[in-house]
Amino acid sequence: MFFKKLKFTRDKKATEKTAPSQFFTSSEKLYIPVSQLTLGMYIVELDRSWLDTPFMFQGFELQNQAQLRAVKNICDYVYIDTTKSKRHQFEPIANQNKPAHVSASKLLNNIHNTPPLKLGTFEQEITRAETIYKQTETLVSSIMKTAAKGGSLDGWVAQKAVLECMNSVLHSPDAMLWLTQLKDKDEYTAQHSLNVCLLSIVLGRHMDLPHDSIVTLGLCGMLHDIGKMRIPLEILKKQLPLNEEEQRVMESHTLLGYELLKSGENMPTSVMETALTHHEHVDGTGYPRHLKQAAISDFTKIVAVVNAYDDMTSNRNNRNSLPHLEATQILTNLAGSHLDRHVVIKFIETLGVYPPGSVVVMTNGEVAIVVEINEHAKLRPKVIIILDEEKNPVAERMVDLSTLVTDKKGNPYTIKNVIRPEDWHIDTKKYYQSGFVQKSFVAK
Repeated sequence: MFFKKLKFTRDKKATEKTAPSQFFTSSEKLYIPVSQLTLGMYIVELDRSWLDTPFMFQGFELQNQAQLRAVKNICDYVYIDTTKSKRHQFEPIANQNKPAHVSASKLLNNIHNTPPLKLGTFEQEITRAETIYKQTETLVSSIMKTAAKGGSLDGWVAQKAVLECMNSVLHSPDAMLWLTQLKDKDEYTAQHSLNVCLLSIVLGRHMDLPHDSIVTLGLCGMLHDIGKMRIPLEILKKQLPLNEEEQRVMESHTLLGYELLKSGENMPTSVMETALTHHEHVDGTGYPRHLKQAAISDFTKIVAVVNAYDDMTSNRNNRNSLPHLEATQILTNLAGSHLDRHVVIKFIETLGVYPPGSVVVMTNGEVAIVVEINEHAKLRPKVIIILDEEKNPVAERMVDLSTLVTDKKGNPYTIKNVIRPEDWHIDTKKYYQSGFVQKSFVAK
């Protein structure tokens, strides 16, 4: 018999799934949601262990409706072997952007969703977030070095790291947002890739996307610029404007990234597609294919916005970073032409006016660093005062602006504006390394 002789009434959501292998791509094996299964397809892998199912064989053709119902009752998705499936035609992998594009195009359908509740607080999460950030940063650097040498990349290893990042963000997006502000100019490429990954995850959480979509989105962000590892350093780090030939070489990083990822292992088509298209513009003026709005996947639209923001707020070559509010204003100006308008709006909403890690001047002249956003009072976050009215260092102290706490003169603490740390000779990384965040929570 096709089914094992055992009672099987397990709820498919309660069954422990195996590690997803959706990052496997070949001309034979194709990911497919169970809703798209039809008779004649040959299933070679499930989204859980075969031992947790009533199926006798690890690989079988769907021959009748009973088998089809059994798979749909147990699994959310499966993998089929296109060479063994009957009566069906499948796209070759070289043109297999369509399934990923169809899936990605649904991300923005519910863009007005409200974000889920945080599972923890900044104070509870910051230590774990720091560990995950450092481990992932090391992994990204390793991936970059491998790519620079022309080595093969493994999407599954990167996906596991992105999953850890997502779990941390679900507990406290503020903790990871804080860490994205601790930038090192000398490590721009690796940190930029990691920050785009993390900011994409934070945005995905705010949009209340399914967790598997958030992981894929994070992986798209992490690997979007991988092709730059094949660009000559003299062009990549040139401080003067590029000439026409150098610009052509620089723009080739999109195709180089696509080819690198395509030759790797366990890499989803959405990630390859984003590497290829993250410089496309919704009005068709981008590169390399001059795609317009409808032809650009939602994964790409999201990463494009995040990529532009992190690039503007980072010091690189001879260009200083822009403050948060200036960067978001530029994003707003680009909405509808270069960038997707709905994604820009949602991204700005995600970060708020004063994102964690921002350095702000209070109305009384004191200077503080934003630590945690108050979900119900976003203009009144938690901050840590670091300089007094005369801009002299003081013993750091935590102030929760949502409680309407007052300063020495009895006036409520409020934020006047965001500043660039460099303009005030403030090294936020130095403050963080001294453990002042943890001390401030203890002393509050």
